Amino acid sequence: MTKTLLMVFHSMTGGTRQMAQAAARAAEGEGVRVRLLEARDAAGDDLLAADGYLFATPENLAAIAGMMKDFFDRTYYAALGRIEGRPYALMVCAGSDGANAVRQVARIATGWRLRQVAEPLIVCTHAQTPEAILAPKTIPADDVARCEELGATIAAGLAIGMF
Repeated sequence: MTKTLLMVFHSMTGGTRQMAQAAARAAEGEGVRVRLLEARDAAGDDLLAADGYLFATPENLAAIAGMMKDFFDRTYYAALGRIEGRPYALMVCAGSDGANAVRQVARIATGWRLRQVAEPLIVCTHAQTPEAILAPKTIPADDVARCEELGATIAAGLAIGMF
């Protein structure tokens, strides 16, 4: 039976989208079904139908992006008590440290009783001015490679039943 890896992301300036797409590309070659959904399009049924998760969010104002918060708000109770023990990983595209976004998602994952299977991957763009924060992002090749590695790792773990 083929396992399903659900990747949910939001991106306003393109950075997080590049990260999620890189992870999805790498995961597709690992023998799992990959579903890459924008946060606005993901629903509770998508969570229930998946065997594992990779969440990708920008950090906005030291928090997860509003659309990711909306996704978690809309799906939290539909999945509560129904996805316990499933693996997850997280990617954050941040202008500074990304630490608070990591904490927020970890709290949600704890409530769902998900199992973190990789350290959060944070890509720091160092965008600190309004112009830099709102500008389209290009993720450097070494960070794209880290995203690919995370996608491939979680997919391979699902495929062989490690997670």
